[in-house]
Amino acid sequence: MENQTKKMLSSYAAKIRMGIIESTYGAKAGHPGGSLSSADLFAYLYFKEMNVDAKNPKDENRDRFVLSKGHCAPGLYSALAYKGFFPVEDLPTLRHIDSYLQGHPNMNTVPGIDMSTGSLGQGISTAVGMAKGAKYIENDKINVYTLLGDGEIEEGQVWEALMFASQYNLNNLCVIIDCNGLQIDGTCEEVMSAEPIDEKLKAFGFDVDIINGNDFDELESAFEHFHKADKPFAIIMKTIKGKGVSFMENQVGWHGKAPNEEEYNIAMAELKAQLAEIEEA
Repeated sequence: MENQTKKMLSSYAAKIRMGIIESTYGAKAGHPGGSLSSADLFAYLYFKEMNVDAKNPKDENRDRFVLSKGHCAPGLYSALAYKGFFPVEDLPTLRHIDSYLQGHPNMNTVPGIDMSTGSLGQGISTAVGMAKGAKYIENDKINVYTLLGDGEIEEGQVWEALMFASQYNLNNLCVIIDCNGLQIDGTCEEVMSAEPIDEKLKAFGFDVDIINGNDFDELESAFEHFHKADKPFAIIMKTIKGKGVSFMENQVGWHGKAPNEEEYNIAMAELKAQLAEIEEA
């Protein structure tokens, strides 16, 4: 990847992380851990990979994104805001009674949201439906992307959707799994291990890449493979939960807890320092 492109993406990822902290602090609730681990992916999708236009959010020929792990809405909202779908200044209104930014994505109120999600396991079913509709009915140049958590794939409905994608050879579908190793009750290994995830996906008819999901070069390589695939494609992203905020990294307690004022100030100072370092490089 060219240095200028990597710098641009790194800058947006840092800003997206700042937006996650701003919104969860403003809400006094929310899910920062998994949002932070996915921030690099959100930056890559919205500022390099996907065909979307903030000025025309309902363009019929746009690519679609479904956040199957809907509790990580703070990360998606932050990416959409920096992409220009709505003001960045609205992020701190997350979960407020009079806000359009609800705790989980709502396609009826938020520009740029393609599907309302929150019940884990259900988002990917919508994504495969979108992919089938695009491939066989509307426009086979439309790609559909969906992001799941490694805890989420413990849901049986996920595997039914994967089976459907393989049956109809949905090579316009990219399934991304954020494997940060932690879920609300502890480690995924302790709660309900889904390993070996890659072998299971292959058995369900998918091509699979395993990457460091916090590395833009590896993200670029994986998406290049997706565009060449002749069958449904899956990216297993190994990430760090809470990535970018030192005291949140790899801490299961930050799955669904908002920072207090002191924690907010520490987190924002760290992220601002990271952004300054990126922009000065």
